[in-house]
Amino acid sequence: MKILVTGATGFIGRQIVHRLRKAGAELRLASRHPQTLGPGHDTVLMPGFDAPVAAFLALTRDVTDIVHCAGLNNDDGNATEADFLAVNAELSARLAQAAATQASGRFIHLSSIRAVIGARVSATIDEDTMPDPQCGYGRSKRAAEIRVLEAYASLGRRDATVLRLPPVHGSGMKGNLATLMRLADTPLPLPTGALTGNRSLLSSQSAAGAVSHLLTHSGPLRPIYVGSDGPPVSVAEIVCAFRSGFGRPKRLMGLPGGPMRAAAIVLGKRAFWDSLTATQICDPSLLMSEGWLPETGTLERLAEIARLGNAQSPPFR
Repeated sequence: MKILVTGATGFIGRQIVHRLRKAGAELRLASRHPQTLGPGHDTVLMPGFDAPVAAFLALTRDVTDIVHCAGLNNDDGNATEADFLAVNAELSARLAQAAATQASGRFIHLSSIRAVIGARVSATIDEDTMPDPQCGYGRSKRAAEIRVLEAYASLGRRDATVLRLPPVHGSGMKGNLATLMRLADTPLPLPTGALTGNRSLLSSQSAAGAVSHLLTHSGPLRPIYVGSDGPPVSVAEIVCAFRSGFGRPKRLMGLPGGPMRAAAIVLGKRAFWDSLTATQICDPSLLMSEGWLPETGTLERLAEIARLGNAQSPPFR
């Protein structure tokens, strides 16, 4: 078995590479920055979405399995919908088409719950949730899911799968979780009393474990899986965990939601506020039924991230 990992230098890709290496897997690592992976590895430059077919055939030659992490994340504020579609959908489709013709093993495509639900919607998400992406990033991830599965189905293959992830936390994380951690590392009281919505999260280590499980478990793959650690946590609990890690007092104010939402609208932060108050629960029952075990110490993990960040870099003031 030789596994191609794309996006190998990315936030989740690094954890997957570490996990597979510990398991003794032979790896080929593809990245836009292969020079950062160091010598002694089978490393290659990740082709662009508009690279010739030969580039994707060369990338997938002599590997058995593919873990596709590469993509354009929704924390890139300058990306257009066309950018997201090119990198997330077109590149994924072309990689899957090449892999389906010559890689004998499995194709694990990392996706996001944004492929099925917007950040401001309250819902429980599982494999049967009707896709209704609400942003350019989400629409591109849904398009990528469809095209990857179609590439394998067109050759009569059922060994490609989509792993949808909730917000992922760990060292180097970005997005709303990173914003909350920066806010927690201030002496100011925070009005989190209204933030009672619960959210499912996933650690980067747990995401890597889910990928490893899907590569190696003996049963047939389902088209879609949803990952999540448990139990869900509220935004107020997330802030408390970060402040605990920073060694700061909680200093949370129990303000009602109405005035806070009005203030967010005035400040042009309505979407951010609505995303913090939504309840989004991911149900990983299918993945668990096939032998995967989620982590349960989410708040402890978040506190540890803040503790390590506080020790390694100057705090945000």
